[in-house]
This record gives sequence, structure tokens and C-alpha cells, in this order.
Amino acid sequence: MPDVNELMLFGRREIDPRTLLFYEWRQRLESGYPVAEFESQVRALVAAEPGEPAECWAVFDRLESVERDPGWGYDESETVAPPSVMRPVAPLPELFERIHGGWLGRCVGCTLGKPLENGFVWAPARIRAYLERANAYPLTDYVPALLPPSPEYPLNPSWPVSAKGRIDGVPRDDDVDYTVLGLHLLETCGTNFTQSDVADAWLTHLPFLRTYTAERVAYRNLVAGRKPPQVARYRNPYREWIGAMIRADIYGYVNPGNPARAAELAARDAGLSHIGNGIYAAMWAAALIAAAFTADGISDALSVAQQCIPEHSRLYAAVAEVIADHDRGMPWELALAAIHRRHDHYNWVHAIPNACLVTAGLLWGAGDFTRSIALTVQGGCDTDSNGATAGSVAGIRVGDSGIPTRWTDPFHDRLHSAVFGHDGSRISDLARRTQRLAASRT
Repeated sequence: MPDVNELMLFGRREIDPRTLLFYEWRQRLESGYPVAEFESQVRALVAAEPGEPAECWAVFDRLESVERDPGWGYDESETVAPPSVMRPVAPLPELFERIHGGWLGRCVGCTLGKPLENGFVWAPARIRAYLERANAYPLTDYVPALLPPSPEYPLNPSWPVSAKGRIDGVPRDDDVDYTVLGLHLLETCGTNFTQSDVADAWLTHLPFLRTYTAERVAYRNLVAGRKPPQVARYRNPYREWIGAMIRADIYGYVNPGNPARAAELAARDAGLSHIGNGIYAAMWAAALIAAAFTADGISDALSVAQQCIPEHSRLYAAVAEVIADHDRGMPWELALAAIHRRHDHYNWVHAIPNACLVTAGLLWGAGDFTRSIALTVQGGCDTDSNGATAGSVAGIRVGDSGIPTRWTDPFHDRLHSAVFGHDGSRISDLARRTQRLAASRT
């Protein structure tokens, strides 16, 4: 069950000192800092109405002064250079089909997960119960909306544009916005872009209210005049959540067969708003996507991606456990339960449990596009983000022609986007632009 404070505070998100204090305490508790003694004080402050900002910030500052436990069992240095992991690049004649498959797969997976996005509500058991009631379990098509809406099954507010039969173009979502924005960044600044270039792209092309968690805090810090690395650190308790991971796909698309380079670019982008496992998750996703072009199979691609993140990080250990469960022949349902048992102490938007769910969806999906994205979404947590990442990998593996048309026909080759100048873009045009960048890198 979610923490009662989280249920109360999550809606306040990035604007309330109580929210930031609570999640800062949680972030430090999870990452090796001895801050358990602050619990009663933190909970008292977050429960206060309307709250005492000065007191919240005072406790926040005290949390920041606590040193990490020297006996903590992980080494999560802020920056890491990935090893030189490179595979032969796919032949250029099929590169467009694979890149287009990645774009389409990301759009499909994101759309599939949107109605079920709320990890406080949509645990795997409730997802299954709802889908069974709708005669849609296991998922083989978009999530149907049971009407009238029920308080027992509160679909995400996006359901009118993302449920089965209601889709007309890819619905707007930050999981797709950042892929579009990343493409624009690479086209305008090249692969030598800086974090200042990323910041300028956000401020110029992305509305503030279409950012969330770590990105919204970083955006606020940029407007206040802060510079990297403080942009990622200043009063940003979401710095190891999933935000940077959802920005990573484009760096995999433009580096087919070169996961180390993809991870390097993703880390540079991620560092504007994240640290530690927030950065590692972006590196892992970008490397996984780059490896998907040339790997012998999903297991091989995941093995390559593991080589691009620090071996002594929590993310590495968590993903390795999922891979080990698969290698032992554990059924998906048991593996899913194990992921939640190990990692449900994290918020459902944290990078670590979500990377594990993507890993499980891809491994037990066994190369089948529909099964891969369906299992990923049925796993819960950040369903649209996870479906999008799994969709990228699965779409690259099968190519555009390998994705069943029931998934792609409702898009009419169009996506909706909050990125300035890109609303209504053709997905095929975005893929061609991406191919040009990828071809120049091979």
C-alpha cells in the first residue's frame, strides 16, 4: 500500500515545500543516508495545513547536511564513462524500417499505457481485474474504457484520447515530447551539444506545465538563474526518478550498434535534471535501444546495456535480479511479484522499479511485439513510460512492417505534441529525420 503521505502530497507535486521535503527525506533514506531520525518531524510538517514553508526548508537543509553512510553497499558516483561496447551497424537499406519501427513502437507503447498511468491505483492485480472485466486480458489491443467511469477503476484523465476506439493520432505525452525535442536538439546542435543547449531547448520549445517531477524542478531552477550541476540538485528530490530515462530513446535511435555512444549522449542530457540512478537509467535505456539494432536477441541487448552502467549501482543489481529470474525459468507472474516485493518501497515513478518492469516485459515477451508491450504495461508503475521504452526496443527488433497494423492504424501517421512547431508531425517524417542523423554516424 502507498504511504498515506504520498497519496496526500503527490497531487501537490513540485509546488509545495511539504511535498519536496517528504520526497527529499525519502530520496536520502533510499540512497544510503542515515536520516530515519527525521521521520516524525517530516511527517508532522507535511501533515500541517497550510504548512510552514520556513520550517520545511530548515529541515530540508538539515537533511542535505547529513553524510552518506560509509558502509553503504553501493558505489553510485555521479558520472561514469561507459566502456567501449560496440556492435556492427545494421545495413543502411533496412535502417529506416528499424528506426521507423522504434518510433512507432514508442508511440504505441506509450498510448497503450496511458489509461492505466497511476501507480498508486493501478497495481498489477487491479490492472488484471479491470482488463478481465472488460474482456481484454491479456492485452492484445488498446485498453478499453468501461463506461460509465467507476471510482473503483479510475482511468487516467487521458482515457478519452487513449482508450481503444478513441485514438486519433498519437496522444500528446511527455514520453513522446522528449523524443521529438531530442531530435530537434541533435539536428540543431549536433552530438556535441551541451547541457546548456538542452536547457535552451526546454525553455524555448517546451511549456513549463508540460514538464513533471525532476524536469519541472530543473525548469524552475533554470528560470531562477541556476546553472548545471545545481539545476539537477537544488531542492530536487525527484533526481533519481524516471524522467531522464524517458528522454533517452533518441540517442539510441541515432547510434545503431553503438550503445556506448548512445549512453554517453543520454548521460549528458540526463545530467541537467538527474543524478545517480536517474542518469544510469537513461544510459541503460539508450544503450539497450542502440544494441537492439544489432543484438542477437533481447537477452543479448540487455546484457550489452548492463555493460554501460556502473556495476556497483542499485540499478545494475536490480536489473540483474530480473535477468537471473528469467534465466532460472521463473514464470512471468512470479517474476513480476518479485520485482514489486523488492522495489515497492520506491515511488512508482522511480527509475529502478520501472527499468525492472521494462526488462521483464522484454524478456518474457520473447521478441513478440504485442506480448512485450502488453506484459510491460500489465506490470504497473509508470505504465505509459515503460510501454514506450519497451515499444522502442520491440519496434526496432521487428521493424515497422512487423508491428501489427491494429496498433498503428489509429495514428494516421500523426502525433500530437507540446513541443513548439511539432504538433501534428508525421511519424514517418520524424523517422526519416532520425535516419539522416543515424546514417551520418555510421
